[in-house]
Amino acid sequence: MKDIQLHSGSGTLRATETGNGQPLVVLLHGWSCRRSDWDETLAELGGAHHLLAVDLPGHGESADSELPEWTVSALARVLAEAMRQRDPGRLVLVGHSMGGAVALEAARLLDGLDSVILVDTFVIPYGDLAEEQALEIEAPFHEDFAAAVDALVEHNTASVLSDEKKAWIKQRMAEGDVERLLPLWHDLLRWSPDRAFAELNERGLPVHAVNGDLVPEVARQRCRAHVREWPLDGAGHFPQFEMPERFHAMLAKVLEHS
Repeated sequence: MKDIQLHSGSGTLRATETGNGQPLVVLLHGWSCRRSDWDETLAELGGAHHLLAVDLPGHGESADSELPEWTVSALARVLAEAMRQRDPGRLVLVGHSMGGAVALEAARLLDGLDSVILVDTFVIPYGDLAEEQALEIEAPFHEDFAAAVDALVEHNTASVLSDEKKAWIKQRMAEGDVERLLPLWHDLLRWSPDRAFAELNERGLPVHAVNGDLVPEVARQRCRAHVREWPLDGAGHFPQFEMPERFHAMLAKVLEHS
């Protein structure tokens, strides 16, 4: 396992790589998270797969990135450019939460993809949020970022997650740079997957979704025609922490079908 740098015209992204061969499986974290969320995944699956966990712009060790705008599309453009510079051959993009939105947008810009795998991306029903709902979700983060992160984690984790691990997730997420994260959150809440789904389906690119129990039915209905769902019963929004053994077995199974 080694730490590396990925280069693009918009700056440098930090990443951790393990394994070798094709395809390269790129692991993307969620909003206000970081690549080390995937450390156990790298350890568990690196022997059988070539894995690359990336700190997206504004996050982790890529937190000092400068972008003209903080949007899902902007993050996707940086990631796609870094992947083209790397020229890895075949790719699978795996995105947890917001990372799934970035993966879908980046997939529109990249060739050589085998598939996209979403991990509980649609716990918020993107594309189905009215503006009033988006504002209601967004407002607490402007008022008290740490308290809003605490509530977000508290309400979206499975009961099997230990209090210690839950507190750890909250602390890490609350440490993020709000000057970058708040405009990104604003954009994410208003993002729709429809254009990406249409383009990727037209290309015949498989899209898979590993979903926990919290994904609302309206999101499942929006995704049903475009995504193969792999339910992970009992999981909340952080399955890699809540039930790591089951999650990694499921991810390995999905990769076999990618």
